[in-house]
Amino acid sequence: MFVGSLLRAGLLLIAATLIGCSSSPPSKPNDLCDIFREKRDWYKAAVKSSERWGAPIQVPMAIMYQESSYQDDARPPMRWALGFIPYGRASSAYGYSQAKTPAWGDYTKATGNRGADRDDFADAMDFIQWYIDRTRKINGISKWDAYGQYLAYHEGNGGYSRKTYNAKPWLIKVARKVDDQAKKYGAQYRGCEKELSKGWVSRLFS
Repeated sequence: MFVGSLLRAGLLLIAATLIGCSSSPPSKPNDLCDIFREKRDWYKAAVKSSERWGAPIQVPMAIMYQESSYQDDARPPMRWALGFIPYGRASSAYGYSQAKTPAWGDYTKATGNRGADRDDFADAMDFIQWYIDRTRKINGISKWDAYGQYLAYHEGNGGYSRKTYNAKPWLIKVARKVDDQAKKYGAQYRGCEKELSKGWVSRLFS
């Protein structure tokens, strides 16, 4: 009887763990506090990469939200010839960060993170933080400037320096959207940072 109860408890714990580790997008993606309450591992990964590279959490999170809507396997749509013959995707962009294969290779080589995966949140967050740091060094864009950082992220640092975004009014609108999202995320985070930084025991009795 005791063994059976123990087994059931173990199975329930495993099921709960699998659900908690689910890669599904957060249920409230417009609220950074709710995202991190729902996905504590994301919060820990975001803090760790922010401490490593220096950009405020809200900037890479806003970029990620725009790029993939927090879909771990996001990729550009398939292209079709004659409406029914598939002939590949528009680019090699993949995962949370929509990093292209060459840029991801640069990241893994520069950081030594050879086992990084684009469909892993922590790795994708670290990639975006790394790219923001790189953009700051190459183009002098503040790590707090979500607007400029997104333009460089989308166009590449070479494209940004050549101002290729000026020929893309739609991209400028998207960059403003990312900037607005980052500001909203930042305001939300300031209201829950203290709560999120507590351990699970402290949160249980708070």
